[in-house]
Amino acid sequence: MKLLSLTAAFLLFGFAASAQVLPSFQFGLKAGANFSKFDSENTFSSENRAGFYGGVWARIGAAGVHFQPELYVSGKKANLVSDATGQVNRVNFTSLDVPLLIGTKIGALGLGVRLNTGPMFSLILDENQSLKDAAGSVFRADFKNQALAWQFGAALDIKKLSIDARYELGLSKINKSGYPGTKLNLFTVGLGYRIF
Repeated sequence: MKLLSLTAAFLLFGFAASAQVLPSFQFGLKAGANFSKFDSENTFSSENRAGFYGGVWARIGAAGVHFQPELYVSGKKANLVSDATGQVNRVNFTSLDVPLLIGTKIGALGLGVRLNTGPMFSLILDENQSLKDAAGSVFRADFKNQALAWQFGAALDIKKLSIDARYELGLSKINKSGYPGTKLNLFTVGLGYRIF
């Protein structure tokens, strides 16, 4: 009986280890909320506002390491508050985001924790500003069509579901002129579903 139990334990351990070593491909959907804030050197301060994101992800991995490209449509919102006048400019972005992540997973048998990091490329599809269309060029943000950021994150996998949290650090200035050093930082939380 002890031999049977020991054999079963070794087989289970071997199966769990091979699940991390063998090449695999996964594909799924994810949606969630983001909280955006501008990081600037001076001129204005920024307040967090909640937005959304949704899209697809793929994961290709072997030997405990995976590459995870993603594609999302994201609605980002932030308030710009002028330090000089106190005026508030509510900025809304719609962007196409492409994170390219490298990560690892700790766990087996459908339960585990994933750690990811990598660059994120963002293409701004639509941008809208309040304050009567940002009347007056003094407080109008003139945004670029693309941005570069770096993401750090962790996720909890439970069978086909995942709960994901990330911080996105803006690397490139997103304004063409006007506000010096303007970068967009985000915190995101999301729920993912693995289709296969």
